[in-house]
Amino acid sequence: MMRKHILLLAVISILGSAVGSGSPRVVRAAEDPALGERIYRENCAACHGEKGDGKGPEAQRLKTKPRDFTTGIYKFRSTPSGSLPLDQDIFRTISRGVRGTSMLAQLQLSEQERWAVVNYLKTFSKRFKEEKSRQAIAVPPAPLANSKLVALGKSKYEEAGCAQCHGADGKGDAPSAKDLKDDWGHPITPVDLTLKPFKSGPNPEDLYRTLSTGLSGTPMPSYADAFSPKDRWALVSYILSIATHERARGMMGLVGEETQAMMIDMRAAMAGMMGGRRMMRGGGGMMNRDMNEMMKDMMGR
Repeated sequence: MMRKHILLLAVISILGSAVGSGSPRVVRAAEDPALGERIYRENCAACHGEKGDGKGPEAQRLKTKPRDFTTGIYKFRSTPSGSLPLDQDIFRTISRGVRGTSMLAQLQLSEQERWAVVNYLKTFSKRFKEEKSRQAIAVPPAPLANSKLVALGKSKYEEAGCAQCHGADGKGDAPSAKDLKDDWGHPITPVDLTLKPFKSGPNPEDLYRTLSTGLSGTPMPSYADAFSPKDRWALVSYILSIATHERARGMMGLVGEETQAMMIDMRAAMAGMMGGRRMMRGGGGMMNRDMNEMMKDMMGR
């Protein structure tokens, strides 16, 4: 059993390596609207809803609400604040997932299927027809981390007012935090910066990108104009210096609402819904004999 758990953890830990831009041939093949719609309905609609409005039948169970695609507002992007994401940004989120939330990495889907979903998601919002995505914000090489850079980052943390939401110690427990809401009126909790993994991704570059772009639809602003690249890297260094603990892990090493997402998948698979999303589909990422055997063990065979 331990070997099977380690196998899944290994899959989760290398999500970044599964994120590629995709060959032109694969992207073109994925432009079939029918394919994207089918894959979406089988794998995404339970949370995000048939209409892409974030009101799927499972959404009410989740603290972190599924994305409403009809607005064209995406948190995780490489583009400036308020702008549309690049196709590669959407593909990255589908492939990596968002750690600690119900958005699991969709590695049970082939690259072609993931690109098909990217194209289908864009049909939910007219913004993709009326606007063009802006150029990605550059991520310069990270400077060598040292005590001086961390000290600069701490001063920038205070200057930017990060403590007003994330708290003086970065634990997300500032008094004002309890009143924060996103653009849809849902309560939103500032991340505890002392705990890994972060939602944005496992690498320092992911943190830099978030500080540069902000998280559209949330109170988290962009610091691209307020801070120089050096200052943003200093802030990254400070955050990493206080991120000294790991989030509590549950079933199969999953964190936060990832466990609930896996239960959603299990219910769907047992009911024969959603094309046997993730757990019972053949091929693609997690699906192999070891994973099926693990599920039988967990369900008492």
